[in-house]
Amino acid sequence: MNVQLKKGVLDLCVLSLLSQRDMYGYELVTAVSKGIEISEGTIYPLLKRIKDEGYVTTYLVESPEGPSRKYYAITGAGLSVTTDLEREWRKVVDGVEKVLRGEYL
Repeated sequence: MNVQLKKGVLDLCVLSLLSQRDMYGYELVTAVSKGIEISEGTIYPLLKRIKDEGYVTTYLVESPEGPSRKYYAITGAGLSVTTDLEREWRKVVDGVEKVLRGEYL
């Protein structure tokens, strides 16, 4: 997938996953990677940015397999942004589909 296109949808993907349940970083990488090829180095800066923007909060949970895990939880502002991004995404997909089908010719 094109890098610029991927960057544009990652916020939506991560926020959408977090709107379903709290997750830790590697868990988010694994979930997003099932649909879009990404690396851990892509997700962690995104998580820091959306935390700084107030869209998510974090908390630590002890792990039986090693150090504590930092979980990310979506905030009310994050839910609102997710709704807006999803609406915009659906408009873009609909518009692109119409262009590809030649509906605007």
